[in-house]
Amino acid sequence: MKHIIIASVLTMMSFSNTFAADIELPQPQKTGGMPLMEALSNRKSTREFSQDKQLSTQQLSDLLWATCGYNREDKLTIPTALNRQEVSVYVITPDGAWLYAAKDNKLIQVTNKDVRDYAAAQDYAKQAPLNIAIVSDKDLMPNDIYAGTDAGAAMQNIYLWCASNGIGTVTRGSFDGENLAKALNLKDSQRVILVQTVGY
Repeated sequence: MKHIIIASVLTMMSFSNTFAADIELPQPQKTGGMPLMEALSNRKSTREFSQDKQLSTQQLSDLLWATCGYNREDKLTIPTALNRQEVSVYVITPDGAWLYAAKDNKLIQVTNKDVRDYAAAQDYAKQAPLNIAIVSDKDLMPNDIYAGTDAGAAMQNIYLWCASNGIGTVTRGSFDGENLAKALNLKDSQRVILVQTVGY
């Protein structure tokens, strides 16, 4: 019975504090989707999100893989300068925050607290069920221009995946970077570059 409850919770992407833990994601679906030119035509920013309708865990897995997953043994779906792979992705929901471990295709919990107030200055983003923080590590990439470029590639992948799947998104630079970094347990060398809200 416990396994059924957990499976149901994960299917609805409701990461309840009752089951606060790391989360194994389903394998991402790497085929299909909208043709690139159509996705580019549909790419846009959205600033209204449902607080009730959420992505499934399959959709989340597909989105995170598109954002910054491995499409070859040691290469990502985004380019990074000198292949430093300094970009990390964090999932933020009302029930906590998780680091996306791309190699293992899982979410590693970093907090079970609602940290959306730190991840957004805008009310619509604070209330949205899903925000994604794109983080860079200065130890791996000290050059700010390269770090910003690499984060931008992840941002655009989110936009294109959302456009292809009829889901809204907007990237934002307005957030409490200092407190968000603490809440995500980032190292001193890490900083949040962008936060992107995703949802219906």
